[in-house]
Amino acid sequence: MTATAGATAPPRPAGRDPLAGARRVTATVYAAQGAAVAAVSTTVPAVESRLGLSALAMTALTVALTSAAGAGSFLGLAAVRRLGAVPVMRAAALTAAAALLSVAWAPGRAAASVAYVLFGLALGAVDVSVNTRAATVERLYGRSILSSFYAAWSAAGVVAALLTAGVSRLGGPVTYVLSAHAVLVALLALTVRRHALPPPPAASDDGPAVAEEVPGRRVWARLVPFGVVLLVAYVVDSTVSAWSTAYLHQTLGASLAAAPLAYAAYQAGTVTGRASADHLVRRIGPVAVVRAAALLAAVALTALAAAPSWPYAVVAACCAGLGGAALTPLCVAAAGRLRPGAPETVLARLNVFNYVGVLVGAGAGGGLGATGHFRVAYAIPAALALALLTTAPFFRTDGVPSP
Repeated sequence: MTATAGATAPPRPAGRDPLAGARRVTATVYAAQGAAVAAVSTTVPAVESRLGLSALAMTALTVALTSAAGAGSFLGLAAVRRLGAVPVMRAAALTAAAALLSVAWAPGRAAASVAYVLFGLALGAVDVSVNTRAATVERLYGRSILSSFYAAWSAAGVVAALLTAGVSRLGGPVTYVLSAHAVLVALLALTVRRHALPPPPAASDDGPAVAEEVPGRRVWARLVPFGVVLLVAYVVDSTVSAWSTAYLHQTLGASLAAAPLAYAAYQAGTVTGRASADHLVRRIGPVAVVRAAALLAAVALTALAAAPSWPYAVVAACCAGLGGAALTPLCVAAAGRLRPGAPETVLARLNVFNYVGVLVGAGAGGGLGATGHFRVAYAIPAALALALLTTAPFFRTDGVPSP
């Protein structure tokens, strides 16, 4: 998927780049997914208030959403194999928009719970389909571009968080906030069009196509280190994303209009980090990038846990996003290299670690927050991020860990 050191990108035909449309569509779907996740994450306190939910009940709802996303990932895998990645990306993103609208206008807790589960299923399907397409597009480019897709995800998250803050500032209820988000996600999804891709470079008349590869047990064993990094990355991400708004509002005394700013700052940090990650990978290598990212994330999360007031927490959240920005795309890229001809299968397995991380982060963060210990909820991921320094050697592009 990602070119190894010294590799040459496949030749491009003269004229219009045949991959430009594929890259644009893939980035758009990442943006739709980022906006959808931000819509749910930044409205946690408002939804709690509207539905009369306790913090523990909201945590349980978040865990149910995440569990549904795990199931949606495997449903999406089956759909991608049958229909292709692009139709699944579009349909799943539109379903996520419909689910947001359902949450917005749900008449009670039961209806809202069903809508959250539907959102989770759609989110999982988006995840596996868009990562599959991103892995294919990066492999055809022959160089690291996957972080740019995640930058689109984060940029849309910033816009969505500011949308939540803006509508709340104007006095709009959460019904209007989520409706606006649903429209944004639907508009992005409706721009998705089918596009042709050139044949994979590995396909030739001298042997079977790479697409016929079937991952074996050794592939799954080699996937584990990347899965562990992804798990910790999503523990960090879900703790900041799902609960930073509640942390600022409940622990640090921020208003409902100011509370989403930590999420916006976190995603702004990830945009910056992911916009530069591909260049850094090409310049200093993925091992050094992983080490620097893990260290910065650990320091920033420690600062977030110790923040004396919400403006300090906003700055710390930005630094946490900057530090953790490269971890997820590097994991996806490394996993995709294990079997370039069967990325959807490998990435569906990798998503298991993703959703376990989200479950741990969202569940533990919400549980600790419900008992008034949000600061501890951020201190624990800081220690986990520091432990990722030991996994950096596995990210060598030749696949051989080094000390």
